[in-house]
Amino acid sequence: MDRIARLIVERSRVILVLTALVSVLAASMLFRMQFNADMASFVLEGNPTGEEFKELQDKYSTADPINVIATLTDGSTYRDLDGIVKLALLTRSLDNVEGVAEVGSLIPDVNPLTGEPLGPESLADLAGIDVGTLIAQNPAASLLIDESATSTLVFVVPGDDSVAAARAVDDIEAPSGMELTFSGNPTVFARVLDQLSLILLVVPPLVIILLIGTFYATIGDRRLSALAILPAVLGSLWTFGLIFGLGREVDIVTVIVPIFVIVMGSADGLHFVTHFQQEADEPDAVKRTASALRHVGIPMILTTVSTAAGFLSLLFTDVQPIQQLGLFAAIGIGFAGVISFFSLPALISHITVEPLHHSALIGPGVTRGLRRLVRTRVPALVVSGVLLALAVVGLPNLAVNSDQLFFFQDDDPVRLAFEKTEDLFGGATPLAGEFVYDPGGDPAQLDEIRDASARLESLPGIRTVFSVANVVESVPAPQAQALLSGEFELPVGDMVSDDGLRFVVLPEDFSTDDLEGWLEFAEGESTIRTLTGMPVVWDEVARLVLNAQVTSLIAAFILVTIMLFAAYRRVRETLVSLVPIALTVVSLLGFIALSGIQLNLMTAVASSIVLGVGIDYAIHYIAAIDLARRDGPGFVLRAIDRAGRPIVANALGIAVALTALWVSPLKSHHQISMIMWVAMASAALAALLVIPALLDRDGVAAD
Repeated sequence: MDRIARLIVERSRVILVLTALVSVLAASMLFRMQFNADMASFVLEGNPTGEEFKELQDKYSTADPINVIATLTDGSTYRDLDGIVKLALLTRSLDNVEGVAEVGSLIPDVNPLTGEPLGPESLADLAGIDVGTLIAQNPAASLLIDESATSTLVFVVPGDDSVAAARAVDDIEAPSGMELTFSGNPTVFARVLDQLSLILLVVPPLVIILLIGTFYATIGDRRLSALAILPAVLGSLWTFGLIFGLGREVDIVTVIVPIFVIVMGSADGLHFVTHFQQEADEPDAVKRTASALRHVGIPMILTTVSTAAGFLSLLFTDVQPIQQLGLFAAIGIGFAGVISFFSLPALISHITVEPLHHSALIGPGVTRGLRRLVRTRVPALVVSGVLLALAVVGLPNLAVNSDQLFFFQDDDPVRLAFEKTEDLFGGATPLAGEFVYDPGGDPAQLDEIRDASARLESLPGIRTVFSVANVVESVPAPQAQALLSGEFELPVGDMVSDDGLRFVVLPEDFSTDDLEGWLEFAEGESTIRTLTGMPVVWDEVARLVLNAQVTSLIAAFILVTIMLFAAYRRVRETLVSLVPIALTVVSLLGFIALSGIQLNLMTAVASSIVLGVGIDYAIHYIAAIDLARRDGPGFVLRAIDRAGRPIVANALGIAVALTALWVSPLKSHHQISMIMWVAMASAALAALLVIPALLDRDGVAAD
C-alpha cells in the first residue's frame, strides 16, 4: 500500500483533474434526463404474460383510457333528460381537451330517430323523450351506468402523450351539479411522474444532509464528514450520467438508485477518513495515506465488491425493473469505490486534519460499551437468539403483494379513485380476452360464446363479462350486423377481428385464488383463445418477485462467499464472516412478514442489498482483527478501537439517511426505510458481537 499511497499523493492533481472532468461530463448528461411514468411498460416487457397482453392490445388497437366517473350531486339521474344533457356537456368538454383522441360515453353518437348528431343543445330540445330508450341504443350501456343511475363511466382515449392528456383532463371544470373522479393507467402515470420529480428534487439532498450529520457525530469534523460522502455523491452523479448518456429513463424503481448509491457507497469514505484522522499526528501526507490504506485499503476493495455483488445478484431474477436497479446500483457502488480509493486520498492529502474531537457523540462511549459486551459470549447468544426467533416466527407469514398500486399510500387520490371505480362498475383495470370466432362461420358459434361467457361470469370474483355476442340479440338486425363486422364503434374500444371477438371482464373483490380459477377455466375452454390483462400480469409479477427474492439471495450468498474465500484463502474466516449476515437476512425476512409489509418490486430486493452491505461490517472488523492479532492477546478489543466506531456510524448513517424516504409520497419507500433500520441495526450488532464469540477467548483478554 505504501507505493500506491505515494502514487496517489504525488499524482493527486492529475487524479483530481480526471475526477472533475468525468464529473462535469456526467453532470452535462443530466440535461438529457427523461422519466418513464408508465408502470405498465416495464412490467410487460420481457414477461411472457405481459407480451401476451400487449399482443391482444395491438390486435384490437386498444389503448389504456382515462376513466372519468361523472357523479350527479343535485338529485338528478341519468334516467332524466337533465342528467343526460349534463353528461353531453361534459363529453363535449372532454372532446375539446388538447391531446384527447376520442371520448366514449353513455350517449349514442346520433339520434336513433333522425340520424342527426346528439349534443347538449339537440338533447335539450328533445322534451318528453324516453331517456331509457335513448341510452338503450348504446350496446355497452350496462357497463357505463351504476344501479342508482347517478354515476356513469366515460372513457377518454388519449393521443400520443397519455400523461399530458391525463393532466389536461384533470383540469377541466365539471358541469354544475356534477362531481368527477379520474382513474385508469394514464392518470396513474401522471401522478407517478409528479412524484418521481419530487423524489429526485427533495430526497437525495435530504439524504446527504442526514449522512453528514450522522458522520459528524462520529468524526467531530465538518470537513471530513462532508468528504466522507463525497465519493458516494460523485458515484451517484456518474451513475445518472451513464443512465442518461445511454438514453435510459428514470422510472419508479430506478429513481431510488442514486439514493442507494449515496447511502451505501459512503461506507468506504467514512472508514478512510476515520483512519486518516487517527493518523493526524503524522505530518507526512504520504505516510498518513499509506497507514490509512494499510488498515482499510483491502477492506475497501472487498466491501465495494461485496456491496456490488449484493446488487448484481438481482440480475439473476426474471423481473426487468429489478434487474435494471441491480445493474445501475452496482455500477454506482463501483464508481463510489474507485473514487474512495483514489480521488478521496488525493484530495484529503492536501488538507490539514486535526485529531479526533472528543466532542464527537459516537466516540469513546461506543467503543467502551462494545469492549464490555464482547468479554463474554452471553450478549452474542442473546442477539443470535432474538434474530433467530424473529425468523422462525415471521418467515411462515411472508407474503407477496400483487397489487399494481402497491407504491401508492392507502389514502392517495389515485387509489381512492380506483376503489370507487371498482365499487361502482367493477375493476378499474379490467381483464381482457378473446373468443375464437369466424365472421363467415356458423351463427351457432355465437351461442357457444354466450354460453362460455355465462359460465365465466358465474365464477367467484367476476362481476360482468362483456362482448358483442352478449348484445347482438337485443339490438336491431342492422345494428347487430354492424357490431359483428366491427363497423359499429363502442366506447370500450374495438371488439371484433378477422378471427375473434374481444371480451372484457370486470372483476370485484377477487383473490389470487379466484384469478387462478379464471385462468384455469379459460385454458380448458376451447371457445376462449386467451384471457389476460393487467391483473393477470401483476399476479405473474408477484410470482416472479417471490422467485426473485429466493434467486437473488442464493446468488448473493454464492457471490459473496466466493469473494470472501478468494480474499481470505481460509474457510474459517469466510464462514465467520457469513454467520452474522446470515442471521441478519433471515431475521429481516421475519420482520418484513411480522410487520405486515409484503414483498413487491421494491421490498423484494432489500434482503439481497442488505447482504451485500451488511457483509461490509464483517470484512472491516475481521481485517482490523487480523492486524491487531500481530500484537498478541486482546486483538478483538484493539480491533474494536479501530473499527467499532466507523461500523456503528455507518450502520446508523445508512438507517438515518434512509429516513429521508419518509418524505417520499411512495408507500414502498417508507417500507424500505423501516426495513433498513432493522437491517442495519441487526447487521452491525451481529457482526460486532457474534464474530468475537466465534473466536478464541485470547481475543478479549486484557490488553
